[in-house]
Amino acid sequence: MNPGRGRRPLEGLALPVGTLLCLALALALLTVHLWPQTPGSADYVAIADVGTQPRAAPPGPDAATGSYTEDCGRNEQGHRNADNVVISPGVVGGAHHVHDYVGNLSTDALSTDDTLAAAGTTCLGGDRSSYYWPVLRRTDRATDQAAAQDGSHGNVGEILAPQAVSIEYLGNAWSRVVPMPRFLRLLEGDPTAATNGGAQAHAQWGCSTLPDRSTTRYPLCPAGSLLTRTLDFPSCWDGRSTDSRDHRAQAVFPAASGGCPHDTFPVPHLRVTVSYRPPPGETFALDAFPEQHHSPVTDHGVFVDVMSDSRMAAIVACLNENRSCRATDRSVSG
Repeated sequence: MNPGRGRRPLEGLALPVGTLLCLALALALLTVHLWPQTPGSADYVAIADVGTQPRAAPPGPDAATGSYTEDCGRNEQGHRNADNVVISPGVVGGAHHVHDYVGNLSTDALSTDDTLAAAGTTCLGGDRSSYYWPVLRRTDRATDQAAAQDGSHGNVGEILAPQAVSIEYLGNAWSRVVPMPRFLRLLEGDPTAATNGGAQAHAQWGCSTLPDRSTTRYPLCPAGSLLTRTLDFPSCWDGRSTDSRDHRAQAVFPAASGGCPHDTFPVPHLRVTVSYRPPPGETFALDAFPEQHHSPVTDHGVFVDVMSDSRMAAIVACLNENRSCRATDRSVSG
């Protein structure tokens, strides 16, 4: 019998403690090199160096060209947590980074359709929908411990409060829109885009004084300009589901021309724009998973439709009738 038969090649090999410590240090240094905890200068760009966006193609003859604007505040209540009720329902801290919320005042990991429908809201007119996105932090200032959020998982720095939040529903460039189903979940962007190729990355960054320029990098804005991030949500619904296994299949993005894919239906196109007073230089970054380098391409947003049928009908009518409306213009609640 061969006494070495079946033994693994390194079985029984003992390394000196010093060697083990050196290997551990080398691995730690390699990990830091591969997974930097702060964004690099390549993630920032002067907005003056960004080209202007091409003009959109003119809408078709059956287009819904209206717009419907809501005022849901800018999270003056400080509603933040590290939950994601759509991606990680029931898991407190499951997002591994902190989200800012407007709209529904109760949204957290334990929310259900029933609790969301019964909660208060920051939206004028009573829309109880939930709108949320990762916080932006000032990286040259320490985290305010009084405002620190459990579950931030290494995301540090002073949270920047939005100066403004715009919530707008738009139509479709080719056809009339149909109502969203109540409790439809929508995702915009991808929190893992920096490491998976970025196919689902959609968020655009810009500066308020140069609205015809946008970028997927962090923009450095001129004096007097607000830093903006724009989240355009998918608007072609499958006609059946309010959610799906990957939380994306139930609603997809239209083609570049604006038309929806076959077997999908155009619904109101949600656009959320969040604006901030920019810190000086390269001193701001998103909350993100550690391996994502706080990359700007990981920006994302989540929406849960908790509107009443009457409010959704009012939005659809406004868009299809090519009008410009505001939620406060109508005596519609919920």
